[in-house]
Amino acid sequence: MRQLLAVWLLLLAMPAFAHEVRPAYLELHEETGNEFRVLWKTPMRGDMRLSLSPAFSGQTETLTPIATRQTGSAAVQTWRIKAIEPLRGQSVRIVGLEATMTDVLVRMEFADGTGWSKRLTPAHPMAEIPVKQSGWSVAGEYLKLGVEHILLGIDHLLFVLALLLITHGGWPLVKTVTAFTVAHSITLALAALGFVHVPQAPVEAVIALSIVFVAAEILRAREGRKGIAARAPWIVAFAFGLLHGFGFAGALSEIGLPEGHIPQALLFFNLGVELGQLLFIAAVMSFIVLVKRARIRISRWAELVPPYAIGSVAMFWVIQRVAAF
Repeated sequence: MRQLLAVWLLLLAMPAFAHEVRPAYLELHEETGNEFRVLWKTPMRGDMRLSLSPAFSGQTETLTPIATRQTGSAAVQTWRIKAIEPLRGQSVRIVGLEATMTDVLVRMEFADGTGWSKRLTPAHPMAEIPVKQSGWSVAGEYLKLGVEHILLGIDHLLFVLALLLITHGGWPLVKTVTAFTVAHSITLALAALGFVHVPQAPVEAVIALSIVFVAAEILRAREGRKGIAARAPWIVAFAFGLLHGFGFAGALSEIGLPEGHIPQALLFFNLGVELGQLLFIAAVMSFIVLVKRARIRISRWAELVPPYAIGSVAMFWVIQRVAAF
């Protein structure tokens, strides 16, 4: 019972919406000597675009007018520039970033086949473009992006929380989490590498529906009617994990994979997702232990609150996402 109170309190502390990591994105591709094709993508709120713009420490010349189009919930601008001085060794800054809560992923591809990737944040809106970037620096950036995505992806975390409730910890939990990890790793890799293409909107709706299903299975188990999720939670985790992998791939497609470092970026983004997932599970289990030690008495009806809360929030997402088709 104290375990259920802990989960209830945890749910109250979580925001009632799903967050998708949609950082702004700046890509420069060198076509000829010091001439670059620029792609600048910024998130939108309704018809409003975030007031952000890239700037370099050296002098640049704009060669073409800026073309703007809207794709989904982002504004995409493209144009061409010429760097009067080589961009290597210069600093790139995102003007206005410090006044937002948005990150920016910067990616540059040079004519000699080398590249550079860096994530800029409101606390650090500027970075120096190195002469050459190592694979380890790419790995570090994508590891952080993976951790950030899972910890801010409330829908993914609610699914993991529902699995925690239906397995009651121990060896069943280990098998269930492992199955979920293996499944979403498979589809993340297949989608990110372009082998499988799945529309993102239906995937997000079915992800929400997967949470509703597990929440309903928890309620059935409370009534003594154990369904497949209670009898074999690892099977359910694997099946729905394949869908969640497509969701992770959708976030990764917003960021892109750097040329020349695709294996490292994909591997460490996935490791970041796993690390964030383990951190969440550890936090939930620690919270449950603390509440147990407090020896708080609650009514028997309270055991129904967590699955009803999880299912209600997830059903709201299902309706919201289906309506957005």
